[in-house]
Amino acid sequence: MSQERELTARKLFFTYYDQKLVEDTSVTLEGWVKSHRNNGSVGFIEFNDGSYFKSIQLVYDKDNKDFESISKVKYGSAIQITGKVKLTPTMKQPFEIHVDSVKVLGDCAEDYPLQKKKHSFEFLREIAYLRPRANTFNAVYRVRNTLAYAIHKFFQERGFMYVQTPIITANDAEGAGQVFHVVSDFKNPNEFFNSSACLTVSGQLHVESFALAFRDVYTFGPTFRAEKSNTNRHASEFWMIEPEIAFADLEDDMNLIESFIKYIIKYVLDNCKDEMEFFNNFIDKGVLDKLHTVINAPFVRMEYTKAIELLKKAVESGHKFENNDIYWGMDLNSEHERYVTEQIVKGPVFLINYPKEIKAFYMKLNPDNKTVAACDLLVPKEGEIVGGSQREEDFTKLEAKMKEMGNEEGLKWYLNLRKYGGCIHSGFGLGFDRLLMYITGMQNIRDVQPFPRYPGSLKY
Repeated sequence: MSQERELTARKLFFTYYDQKLVEDTSVTLEGWVKSHRNNGSVGFIEFNDGSYFKSIQLVYDKDNKDFESISKVKYGSAIQITGKVKLTPTMKQPFEIHVDSVKVLGDCAEDYPLQKKKHSFEFLREIAYLRPRANTFNAVYRVRNTLAYAIHKFFQERGFMYVQTPIITANDAEGAGQVFHVVSDFKNPNEFFNSSACLTVSGQLHVESFALAFRDVYTFGPTFRAEKSNTNRHASEFWMIEPEIAFADLEDDMNLIESFIKYIIKYVLDNCKDEMEFFNNFIDKGVLDKLHTVINAPFVRMEYTKAIELLKKAVESGHKFENNDIYWGMDLNSEHERYVTEQIVKGPVFLINYPKEIKAFYMKLNPDNKTVAACDLLVPKEGEIVGGSQREEDFTKLEAKMKEMGNEEGLKWYLNLRKYGGCIHSGFGLGFDRLLMYITGMQNIRDVQPFPRYPGSLKY
């Protein structure tokens, strides 16, 4: 690696923050032109090399022998620059570079779709291959990267084993039926695997088998839903975080969730300060306060039954929901979840022990035979963000439930986990992309994914 390539904007900024950046230091950098303005006697280039969210201001004037050629460098071009550092601690940028020379490494055509103006998110979705260069998406993908690292860091530091569960599976996990089928021959769809195959909707069932061998495990990977839903929260391809812990009940599961959520949010706040300030200033002005509330507040536990009672009282007192028909056994809507967390608890809350009819077959049946040991974490301004449960470890009870659902044959191996040294175990699922929406304040899942997949769209 050349000495020039080893120097990046990130290293320059960190050298400045460490108070070690020296005036008139000669530097060579490669990157892209974010903007370029020239008043005839002095020119300013906003320069970013991709290593850091903040850009560097390049300055050149008439005394530069290459003034005319530099002034013609186009917005969007890839360039190599050499120059000297000038410290400007009282200015918006803490330092700038006075340019000696500029070499165009890759010219930018006149029809470059990104211009130095505000573009709509809808427009930028149409040029998804270029939008990482736009400030908002540059910040989104930086936070996405940091968040992914924080997830692995949290689990690895606690001795969890990372398991890569299969993308092609023979079952749809919870029996929703909204799957993408995998075929090599449309005339003989089952010919390749000798059975029907689909893209996974969850890695949970597979990762449970590893929890019963390695104790604490997690999977973090892509999942797919063939749900024709064109909302701002649904995508056909998304990533899921799914840990499983052996010898652990629902309380252990909730303790893990609370520690996990607080850790990863704090990690992003500590390591993406510039990006998070950008989101707070330009995307969601309350996002930092919201996140600090989550990491500093205790996570309240509340029975589903209690929540229903409180929602009924709210309606009786005159509160208007879009759905005012509140009854025990209903699946709460987002508006109900938000009311509980924002108006009643005023902070994060676990709703626990849901009616068995509205939860998945693998959740542990409680002694009342009416509810299951499940939890949903509700947070302000979002509602439900994490779903977890203690898994049913009783072979007979799980078998009866699976027979009722008609999925016993295809998941015989999953049932047998209870037969061969099974134990109590718990876990949760968290949508990575929705979590990223919550942390950044972005309002559409298509704007937090690099190349979003959704009904009617497969452009890239």
